[in-house]
Amino acid sequence: MKNKLGKQTFRFYRMPRIVGSYSIVGEKEGKGPMAKWFDMILEDDTYGEKTWEKSESKMLKQAILQALQKSGREKENIDAVLSGDLINQIMSSSFMARDLSIPFLGLYGACSTMTESLVLGSIMIDGDYAANVIAGASSHYCTAERQFRMPLEHGNQRPPSAQWTATAAGAMVLSSSDKGDSAVAHGKKMPQGKEMKELYITHATVGKIIDTGIKDANQMGAAMAPAAVDTIIRHLSDTGRSPDFYDLIITGDLGFIGKDIAVDLLSGAGVEIEGILKDCGTMMYDKKQDVHSGGSGCGCSASIFCGHVYREMRLGNIKNALLISTGALLSTISAQQGESIPGIAHAVAVTTEGVN
Repeated sequence: MKNKLGKQTFRFYRMPRIVGSYSIVGEKEGKGPMAKWFDMILEDDTYGEKTWEKSESKMLKQAILQALQKSGREKENIDAVLSGDLINQIMSSSFMARDLSIPFLGLYGACSTMTESLVLGSIMIDGDYAANVIAGASSHYCTAERQFRMPLEHGNQRPPSAQWTATAAGAMVLSSSDKGDSAVAHGKKMPQGKEMKELYITHATVGKIIDTGIKDANQMGAAMAPAAVDTIIRHLSDTGRSPDFYDLIITGDLGFIGKDIAVDLLSGAGVEIEGILKDCGTMMYDKKQDVHSGGSGCGCSASIFCGHVYREMRLGNIKNALLISTGALLSTISAQQGESIPGIAHAVAVTTEGVN
């Protein structure tokens, strides 16, 4: 198989282009250190809706429609939308797709969903099954709390290891050809005389389940870290690249505890990555915002990649980036039955070079 490298990595010879991107976050996220990178910050997390679930679905729909507009493509040009979220039966994505009436592939990878959607969308384009696809993901603090923990009215206390589910969504338009998003970056005009770079997806590494037996749902960073480590090591081995090939290796969302564990495990495996590795969960909030171990949720890595990383690459400040979104594949039922938490991590390599 000419498109397969090693055991788990695909090489994309057509190099799908990222031709449009949009990020949207809630009020709390808009007060964090990443605020300037997001396209839209909600003034009210209800977003004018009567339920939190409707708010999240509306947020995802907005991100997808705006990414589509920035790509210069019409809805009729889109072959498929690939998206997911954390709610039962991926409700936010399904209701969004109902409104848009575009062929839809619903995905569930917990917080790894954004990268999973980019992986599968790239495979569709590289295999000549589609010309344009949209990849997206969303989460909402209030919908996640209601489903996985306690109703907000309960006011339950969270342990220091807990992470804060981001109210956020991100979407990207992938295309087999042509440029997009040429007039704006992050909804703003580019600096005078600054040439915007084009973004290409060159490789994807599909992760495998790593379960170390952690059962505490408030230790998701620790549960996901081994999966992130396994995928990073496999990606580097399959591609023959060293960590310093990348200007940025970014995980999502291990949080402060999970990131430290990942760095230690990688170092023990002979992969020194501390200066290159960042984590979306540690970037989303300021420590003064009292989110304990950092951010989490499908929308965390989605919004930071579709906002911060995307724009920095368009500006030429990052040439090569590796995005590894991580997911804790637990459910309310599995947690109640005392099951351990399976972890998963998928990776996509993005470059501005236009050379595979």
